[in-house]
Amino acid sequence: MRIDKYLWCIRYYKTRNVAANAVKKGQVKVNGSTVKPSREVYPMDKVVIRKNQVDYQLTVLDIPESRVGAKLVDIYRKDTTPKEAFEHSDLLNLAKDHYRKKGLGRPTKKDRRDIDGYLDESE
Repeated sequence: MRIDKYLWCIRYYKTRNVAANAVKKGQVKVNGSTVKPSREVYPMDKVVIRKNQVDYQLTVLDIPESRVGAKLVDIYRKDTTPKEAFEHSDLLNLAKDHYRKKGLGRPTKKDRRDIDGYLDESE
């Protein structure tokens, strides 16, 4: 089965077109090498997918006939993604929460207290 179709079948991407574009951009590697969307995938292949700044690592266990339900995905792949990858993602989300874009207006009362508290601590 083609790698783009496989990733669509096991629900890593919502459409096959999105999966093919991700493979073309080099966000998917099979056995350590960047591939084309037409690359055939076989059982026991190691696949690395870069999605939302997380490197998902999975092993192909079997090839599905067509798109499968969410509960049946584990039959066709084994997820070997380390927990550190998700922790890094959580840190990025926390950093985004505290970031304010320039030009969003005056600071709120809470922002002002945080700024004053930061300045008092540094003295």
